[in-house]
Amino acid sequence: MFKALAGICLLHLTTIFFLFWAIIDDAWWFTENLYTDLWGRWVMENNDNVWVYMDIPTSYRKDYLQAVQAFAVLSCLFAVFSLCVFIFQLFTLGKEKRFTISGVVQLISCFCIMVALSVYTDHFHRDEKNGWYGWSYIMAWFGWLLTLFTGIMYIILRKRAD
Repeated sequence: MFKALAGICLLHLTTIFFLFWAIIDDAWWFTENLYTDLWGRWVMENNDNVWVYMDIPTSYRKDYLQAVQAFAVLSCLFAVFSLCVFIFQLFTLGKEKRFTISGVVQLISCFCIMVALSVYTDHFHRDEKNGWYGWSYIMAWFGWLLTLFTGIMYIILRKRAD
């Protein structure tokens, strides 16, 4: 049982790691001379391999960008809170009880990252034909999948009466 719980905690920590890394890193959208994330944009000036930080363009709607940023940060916070609730429930729940609260909190984290990614996909880079989504964006979707999996797993998981 200890190995299973250690594996579940490791999976949850991996999920948190993917979410934080995807949100913090700067590889959400690439072109040949710029890359961008949720917080800023880096542009190569004069083809001399010098990257310069710039603010997100004003052509992006600020309310959508702030919604994406807020939901992305909330997903990280809910994922960390879910792990804390899981550990708390591990020591306080009686035998044959389900980890429902930690599962619901993890599914809220899943919902938050899904909203952030959906809004980002729908409202940004629609008219930019010469770019592609970066690996941080893909990692965020992978983090969504892991939060969904761990949330469902927590709801199904029971403490065994050994």
